[in-house]
Amino acid sequence: MLASLNPAQREAVLHAHGPLLVLAGAGSGKTRVITAKIAHLVRKLQVPARHVYAVTFTNKAAREMQERVGKMLSPEERRGLHVSTFHTLGLTILKHEHAAAGLRPGFSILDAEDALAMLRELSKLPDKSQVEELRNRISLWKNEGLSPAEALARAETDDDHDAARLFVAYERQLRASNALDFDDLIALPVRLFAEQAELRQKWRHRVRHLLVDEVQDTNAAQYALLRHLLDVTANLTAVGDDHQSVYAWRGARPENLNLLGQDYPTLKVIKLEQNYRSVNTVLKAANALIRNNSKQFEKNLWSSLGEGEPLRALLCADAEDEALRVAVEILQHKFRQRTKFADYAVLYRGNHQARVLEGALRQHAIPYHITGGQSFFERSEIRDLSAYLRLLANPDDDTAFLRVVNTPRREIGPGTLEKLGAYAQGRGASLDAASREFG
Repeated sequence: MLASLNPAQREAVLHAHGPLLVLAGAGSGKTRVITAKIAHLVRKLQVPARHVYAVTFTNKAAREMQERVGKMLSPEERRGLHVSTFHTLGLTILKHEHAAAGLRPGFSILDAEDALAMLRELSKLPDKSQVEELRNRISLWKNEGLSPAEALARAETDDDHDAARLFVAYERQLRASNALDFDDLIALPVRLFAEQAELRQKWRHRVRHLLVDEVQDTNAAQYALLRHLLDVTANLTAVGDDHQSVYAWRGARPENLNLLGQDYPTLKVIKLEQNYRSVNTVLKAANALIRNNSKQFEKNLWSSLGEGEPLRALLCADAEDEALRVAVEILQHKFRQRTKFADYAVLYRGNHQARVLEGALRQHAIPYHITGGQSFFERSEIRDLSAYLRLLANPDDDTAFLRVVNTPRREIGPGTLEKLGAYAQGRGASLDAASREFG
């Protein structure tokens, strides 16, 4: 298990007591370190798996981590091990502590579209983009750890007051529906731990070792959850890289890397600088570019994979010119190298860039396939079925009720639904309960 690790990776795995920050450059084997450390804790140090928690940011990363650990530990050894996203950890906490959170068993979790539908109904705004802007503002407030009352107290402009009042109404509606949105999965446990010391101590006793991946992408609420779960001498392994922080737009705070040193005075720092993914030409260019960053941890990535081909940078006038150059480059290279179109990949920063690239590829008769697209769970028929299941599990889920009440079509018009809503509000009942009386 340790034989395949380089010296820095091995040092990180063997550091079993006290807080540790692993500065892991891109392609430096950080997932290998995390999974090897989990296996080392459980098998070599005999730490019960139920006391080991590992969190990351995506379901894909969590699945990969689980699969790797599954190859290192037997089912018996890893029984009770918790490897998940931050939000799944929050959900686990809330399932155990639902009563303390003011929730009833079987509470619902609204996805982004359902939350948007609830906000649209509460705000009465016809413009979807305006509702999305309000949802994003409420999301940022929650990720900053602000309650509706605190957001209202901080409001300065009329727009701030309008958004904060909607936040108040939105939270009231969520609680009446025995429902949470995605941000609540972190914000609510943080508030519980901040207000209830006994509950905080209970979970600190449960979480004996916490391994956190991509710590540079944590927002204020996620970092607060980490702090509540671990005291200053606890066994924390935080893995991150300030050079890879790209989520500030959704509340990520790369400065949390610096906060670790303040909040955990005995923090040890280990740097993983050997890159297993790229050649030195790429790494030298990346190092030169990143050197201009401010407030960075000094790292110098290197590779044993050789120098590689020289890099080319093409300067383009605009997005259309860029797309045209991409298409021409593909055609020229294909002609010279006698390759296939399937040998090429085009990576772009955001989905908004896809349209102009598609246009250029079509114009030059280059066949292509876009990876990604609509998620299975975003399909309307899947969302309809999910709403039926949610309503069965939680009859107070008004958002699910509104989705299924006319699916399939039952000729129940907006006027009837408005009367039903007023009746339910007057009775203090859910729409489902009110419909049985109203009918």
